[in-house]
Amino acid sequence: MQTKKAALGSVAFFVIAPGGVAGLVPWLLTRWRFEPFWPPLRVAGAVLLVAALGVLVSAFARFVSEGFGTPAPVAPPDRLVVGGLYRYVRNPMYLAVLSLILGQALLFGQWVLLPYAAVVALAFASMVRWHEEPVLLRDFGTQYERYRAAVPGWWPRLRPWSAG
Repeated sequence: MQTKKAALGSVAFFVIAPGGVAGLVPWLLTRWRFEPFWPPLRVAGAVLLVAALGVLVSAFARFVSEGFGTPAPVAPPDRLVVGGLYRYVRNPMYLAVLSLILGQALLFGQWVLLPYAAVVALAFASMVRWHEEPVLLRDFGTQYERYRAAVPGWWPRLRPWSAG
């Protein structure tokens, strides 16, 4: 896939998928209203939001620059994406989206977002286990097997993994 098409597709998918899951639905649930809450946790929520957004943008950019594709299942990367934050954890995008939801729960003091985050986490874990992993194994074979054996799916490594 051409880099320009991959970038445009990634931007569109960014708006639709994470934008819907971590933006639209939390807004529908909370209208982003601030409830009475302890200020230090509000600050922690804001910091988590900024950090998670950075992780998410970085992970999406990695699909374009390294994978020459998009994170969208309809336009997958041509190459296995294993650089950047993917050297620490296999699912940084999903972790970032969950962090965006949890950051909003803290920032706004909206506890309704906690069960929503749990449902999203279960959906992500199910999709990874029963869809993404089999597809990656089929498409990238032993390269993905080596990567999966070395890099945890959900709890980041302390030191970056190196393919070499």
